[in-house]
Amino acid sequence: MNKITYITYQSFPAETANSLQTISNIKYFVRNNISVSLYFPLRERGSLGSLEVIQKQYGIDEDFEVCGVKHFLPFGRIGKFKKTVFHVSHFIWSGWVINKYFNQPKKGEVFFTRSEWILYFLSKKDCTIIFECHQTSKVRNFLVRKLIKNDNILFVFLNDSLRKFYKTPDNRSIVLHNGVDPESFLNTDSKKDNSLIFVGSLSRFGEKRNIDFLIDCYEQSDELRKYKLKIIGGPEKDASELMHTVNKKGLASSIFVYGRLTRRETIEKICGSKIGILINSSKNLHSYLYTSPLKYFEYLYGGLNVVAIDYPSHRELPMNDRIIYFSENNVKEFIDAVVRSIKSVPLQEIQYKSIDLDTRAKKIIGFARKARLEGLEPPTL
Repeated sequence: MNKITYITYQSFPAETANSLQTISNIKYFVRNNISVSLYFPLRERGSLGSLEVIQKQYGIDEDFEVCGVKHFLPFGRIGKFKKTVFHVSHFIWSGWVINKYFNQPKKGEVFFTRSEWILYFLSKKDCTIIFECHQTSKVRNFLVRKLIKNDNILFVFLNDSLRKFYKTPDNRSIVLHNGVDPESFLNTDSKKDNSLIFVGSLSRFGEKRNIDFLIDCYEQSDELRKYKLKIIGGPEKDASELMHTVNKKGLASSIFVYGRLTRRETIEKICGSKIGILINSSKNLHSYLYTSPLKYFEYLYGGLNVVAIDYPSHRELPMNDRIIYFSENNVKEFIDAVVRSIKSVPLQEIQYKSIDLDTRAKKIIGFARKARLEGLEPPTL
């Protein structure tokens, strides 16, 4: 049987884009006749190793094996020294899980992970690992460069800057941006208006995502206030603070802060909008160089035009001819980008197939099979 064992240090169910990306990838592996087993830590109070809970949370019907593994470690349980506690717990859990469950994997068995420590411990086994790399870190940089010559590791990078940074062999690496699940958009009946929308966490890695800049733009521009701005995302504390700022500046008739919404509600809001916004702070290297935001693909699939802060990562996005860029913290350029984008014609539906997750899953499977034909440690896909 064609099979992938997907091991992650993420927790489920969760409301993060990363957890959604993982489950969406698994959904389309299963759709392409790959049997999947998902292993993850029960490290949060709400963590549950239940297929039914995951299916309900993420709105999927696909069957796959779910194995929630006990996590008697400090991360997720204590609030202090989070970064250090995360790294220590991640390291210990990864080593323990690999040696307990996969000490002697079958020859050619295929594993899929985004965890550098899972990658490290699996690399010592007689198996094939597909490592999906979304960003850099000091630990990841050290481990990937240490393991880069291992022929049993295949690399999937989120953008070309990441592949160039790690300098992996061309025959064992591929660049695949994120994608969209077209089924999320079935039966949407929102009527479009000339509104703007931002979807995503209001802070990232403990840093604010510069959403206050959007409020400043609306405060300074009569032209912008003609168009409603919808802001969707959490945490709720950040959403409440943002709402307070909007009310204080007298912008409540133009800017609407919704906090977190369900997936269905969010898609409905996207489909009812005209322009999607990509914004962040250049203080974060991942956002500046390496991001491939899920919401960008949802904006496109929802028939939106996009205005984005002018970062190298945004210049690498597929179909970036649909993006109108503005310089960071430049109010005039943002207003001009919005006005130009309002007048632009959105994508035709025929172009959507290239950015959907089924196409992405097929490319990963094809990449693994091609590696097998070229004589590398073969994944049995």
